[in-house]
Amino acid sequence: MLYKTKGIALKTTNYSENSIVVHIFTETFGMQSYLINGAKKPRAKISANLFQPLHPLDMVVYHKENNGLQRMKEVHQLPVLREIPLDITKSSIALFLNEILYKVLRQQSPDPFLFNFIEKSIGWLDETPHNLANFHLVFLIKLSRFLGFLPLQPTTSHLPYFNLVEGVFSTTLPAHSHILQEPHTSLFRLLLQASFEESQAVKMTKEDRKYLLEKVLEFYKLHTTNFGSVNALYILEEIFQ
Repeated sequence: MLYKTKGIALKTTNYSENSIVVHIFTETFGMQSYLINGAKKPRAKISANLFQPLHPLDMVVYHKENNGLQRMKEVHQLPVLREIPLDITKSSIALFLNEILYKVLRQQSPDPFLFNFIEKSIGWLDETPHNLANFHLVFLIKLSRFLGFLPLQPTTSHLPYFNLVEGVFSTTLPAHSHILQEPHTSLFRLLLQASFEESQAVKMTKEDRKYLLEKVLEFYKLHTTNFGSVNALYILEEIFQ
C-alpha cells in the first residue's frame, strides 16, 4: 500500500553498483530503510543526490510491517535547504548532528513531536543569521527530552555539581567521575534554559565549549545503548577553534 510521509535523510549505504539503501527518520513510520534501485545512474528516477545529510523530504512510499527494506515511489526535497549545503559552518554542524541522530534514532518508533522538533531545528539552522557556536550544544540538550533523559531543571542556582548518571544537579559530589563542576555547571544550566536564539548570548571560551561538548556526549553515552564514538566531532573542533 502507498503512503505519503515526511522524512529526514540520515545515512546512505551502497547496496550494489548502482543502488543504495537510505536510512530515513519518517514522521509516519519512525526509522526506516529504503532500497533505491539505480540511484547512482546518471538518469535515475530517484537520484542518490536527493538524500543529503539532514535534508527534509516529502515522500510517497510502499510500506509493509516488519520489512527490513522498504520501497519508495517518489521523493522530493521539501523544503530545499539553501544555506546548509553551502555554508561551511552550517554544513559541519549538520554532519555532526546527522551522525548523532543516526545513532540515537536507529530503533526509533514513530514520534510526531520528535520529528517536528528535528524538522524545525534544521529549518532554523538553515535560515538563521545568528552566531552558531552554541547551537549544537542546545540542540543536543533539547533532543535528550524526546529520548527520555532530559536533565532536571535545578530549583536553585546554588547547586555546583551536575550528575551525568542521574541527570540531576546537586550540592554534593557523587561517588563517580561522571560529573560537571563549576564553572561548567553554570554554563550547562544556561544552555539548558536557552532557546536557539538565546544560545549565542551564552559566552564561553573555546576550551569550555569543547569540554562541555565532550561532557554532553558522555551524557548521551551513559543513557544510549551502543552510542560509541562520534567521528564528526573533530570537524566541529576545527570550525569553532
